Amino acid sequence: MSSRSMTTITGSLLTACFSAVLILSHTAVADDQGPGSGKGGKAVDKAPTGVKVTTLLPERISVDNSTRKTSFTVTVKNTGTEESGDLRLLVVGFDGLTVKNVEDCTAIAKKNLPEGANSGFACPVGKLATKNANSYEVDATFDLSRTGKICLPVQTSDGKKTYWQQGPVPFGTTNPSPNAPATPLLLGTDNKPVAPGGDRLPKTGAGSDVLPFGAAGAALLSAGAAGLWWSGRRPRRED
Repeated sequence: MSSRSMTTITGSLLTACFSAVLILSHTAVADDQGPGSGKGGKAVDKAPTGVKVTTLLPERISVDNSTRKTSFTVTVKNTGTEESGDLRLLVVGFDGLTVKNVEDCTAIAKKNLPEGANSGFACPVGKLATKNANSYEVDATFDLSRTGKICLPVQTSDGKKTYWQQGPVPFGTTNPSPNAPATPLLLGTDNKPVAPGGDRLPKTGAGSDVLPFGAAGAALLSAGAAGLWWSGRRPRRED
């Protein structure tokens, strides 16, 4: 990848999100994922007339307790009446959720990630025809002794506009099962970690109600990001 392309990815990522992503290995069963959900998603910059892009995450995933691995599918779709322009999807992990690989996507160097992120991938989506969608397989790990979040911004290919962002949204469980082969996690649930002996650990990481729309904006601004949408305005909510 050229240095110019990486600079563009870096700048747009810094304007995109602050969250934790769950990396799941091939030990997870696809049937465990449940239906897709846009929970935690919001429109950001105004899309062209007739274009409406959104993302979907599984409502539940399963983490292998011995390997911490799991896998899941993320989807970006255009539910509007007109074809989109060239798009890209960013998949970013925070805290206990680490993204190890995203099918057909390019890893973002750690030095180019926003503060607090541990991993990220940039996925070229291209143009999405009306009612069409692209899906990407994600491999990840999840440290069950911590909380974890994922963030999915959908941007123009040059990173100048973010039409949609799902997250930072947590995966987690309020009923840890350290002695079971696997732990199911639900989308939109803050993880309640448990120690091997069964004692609960203090909750780590920011809660879903403490998103970095202010502090993160300042941090990213200091990193040289342009067009920080969250630091100066409230995202538009989907009807």
